Amino acid sequence: MLRAASPAKEAGPLRVILVDDDDMFREALRNNLKDAGLDVLAFGDSRVALEHLRVDRSATLALLDWKMPAMSGIELLRKMRDDRIDVPVVFLTVLGEPFYEETALADGAVDFIDKSRTFTIIQKRIEMILSRGRESADGPQADDADPVAIGDLELNPTSCRAVWKGRQVDLTVAEFAVVEHLARNAGHDVRYRDLYNAVRGPGFAAGFGTEGYRANVRSFVKRIRQKFRDLDGNFECIQNYPGFGYRWIGHGPPL
Repeated sequence: MLRAASPAKEAGPLRVILVDDDDMFREALRNNLKDAGLDVLAFGDSRVALEHLRVDRSATLALLDWKMPAMSGIELLRKMRDDRIDVPVVFLTVLGEPFYEETALADGAVDFIDKSRTFTIIQKRIEMILSRGRESADGPQADDADPVAIGDLELNPTSCRAVWKGRQVDLTVAEFAVVEHLARNAGHDVRYRDLYNAVRGPGFAAGFGTEGYRANVRSFVKRIRQKFRDLDGNFECIQNYPGFGYRWIGHGPPL
């Protein structure tokens, strides 16, 4: 069963917003989530879900399909962020091509799951996300929550805020996770798989074939480099080790 920390537990079950126009899938997943101890509000229309979210922001998590009539899941996510509705978003979709995952994560989604996976796998992914959310709400739980300062880079894991030479870098949560993992291992080569794990968790399959995650990591790094170079045209701290991964080249050890 999905469980909340003590304060949320006293207030009642965690609330999940489920948006999917497939009636059978939506009903089956809603029932499974309710059986797992969650309070679920299900919508078959993104526009109705958005109106609800604008009024009631009590949801802990939103599960969105991508392809829906009238308003797609990615359009819904963007409108939510425009309205400063900051509930974490997970995509459940049949669209497995890397482009869709990269777009979702770049726009601020926290996860992207093939909806054909078993409920057990979906449940485990949700548990990981809710667990991270509880750790953030309860404050730092481990050394990984400590700030990082290396050369001109400063990272605050609690707020996912990155600063380069005194200027904030506009990173998504997923991009921040990649930078943080590289920075905490500065001077060492980090495998593609380890960088992908930092974003999605260990062992998650991505893209096509056994190493489809490499394309996702390369896309992350390309966007991250550009964001740093927009602030500093001489930025060259992320170096590629072809066939293996990347390393952060900076000055001084991470704190």
